[in-house]
Amino acid sequence: MIQVEDVSFRAMKHIDLPYVLSNESAAYSHPWTQGNFRTSLNGADYCCLVLVDQRAVGHGILSSGAGDAHVLNLCVHPEQQGAGLGRKLLNHLLAQAAGRKVNSVFLEVRASNTAAITLYDTTGFNEIGRRRNYYPVDVGREDAIVMAKELF
Repeated sequence: MIQVEDVSFRAMKHIDLPYVLSNESAAYSHPWTQGNFRTSLNGADYCCLVLVDQRAVGHGILSSGAGDAHVLNLCVHPEQQGAGLGRKLLNHLLAQAAGRKVNSVFLEVRASNTAAITLYDTTGFNEIGRRRNYYPVDVGREDAIVMAKELF
């Protein structure tokens, strides 16, 4: 397993998409598409990062505007989860948000994703609501927990 001190961050590039899509597919039952990532990469108000060792092992997407930011995607390959990489990636995204002078950061998380909910709770996010039937699942839909963190 990769150690948290051995990874670094850099801006995501189109050339990273094969690794990013592979990580997404390994981590999520309903991953983002290549089109989702291309839209983010081409957007002016997006921060798209990869967490790299010798290759991209994780990624994060943050959008910002009007004084707020939104964590749209946070992913670490399942084989590398549990070593603090997700926390490091989230904290780096929050630093990027602070650098953009946003007041609040929002995100949605699957109600069943207890590991992610714990990460967000311990990073200072608070539940502010729910979006009913927000995420697709194999049969039906699942609620999203909406969370927020104040930066300033």
